[in-house]
Amino acid sequence: MQFVYHPNAGLQTLHVDTREYEHIFKVRRISVGETLWWRNLEDSFVYEYQISQIGKKEAELECIGQKELLILPSKVFHLGWSIIDPKIIEKTLPMLNELGVSKISFVYAEFSQKNHKLDMERIKRILINSSQQCGRSLLMQIEVFPSIHHYIEAYPKSAVLDFAEKKLNSNEEISSLLVGPEGGFSTKERNLLQNQPIVGLICNTILRSETAVVAAASKILA
Repeated sequence: MQFVYHPNAGLQTLHVDTREYEHIFKVRRISVGETLWWRNLEDSFVYEYQISQIGKKEAELECIGQKELLILPSKVFHLGWSIIDPKIIEKTLPMLNELGVSKISFVYAEFSQKNHKLDMERIKRILINSSQQCGRSLLMQIEVFPSIHHYIEAYPKSAVLDFAEKKLNSNEEISSLLVGPEGGFSTKERNLLQNQPIVGLICNTILRSETAVVAAASKILA
């Protein structure tokens, strides 16, 4: 763990629920007088706190220092991802977070199952846990669009990952990329996307949606 997250990190005195941070106080057995680094995932600082008191329900920590430590990818990359099974999305998110995807726009495509609902609080927890492990200093941005049409209105210059002669490569200057759902884009959506830049992957096999997003993000960011 590179740091511990708390939304109020930066305050002189930090009060934390010992049940919420059970791993720190009961598993790692961090005791009074020891120090930990904390982040709020909203600014570029990491804050050093010393544990001054540990109670049954709450611990009190005092800030004894801070330093600016901004850990960001070399490129800003926005991913548009047509919604698939939320369980698969949740399993894939840590990889995209580690790679440094700046923002994900989840999109309900015509072939997305409309009964798939994203648990935004759970997604946030997954991203926080991933950031604590990989050291990422700012929380990934998440948004949801009801259709491909709404997505293109918001991101008119977004490229599209599909079958195409032009292949995506590591030198590609793409800052925004839309990936379709299982089954690909509908005919109506393809007509809507026909004027967008279209790129493909080198492999000729049919990829699952989650494989495609990780492959594309790796090409651009890694």
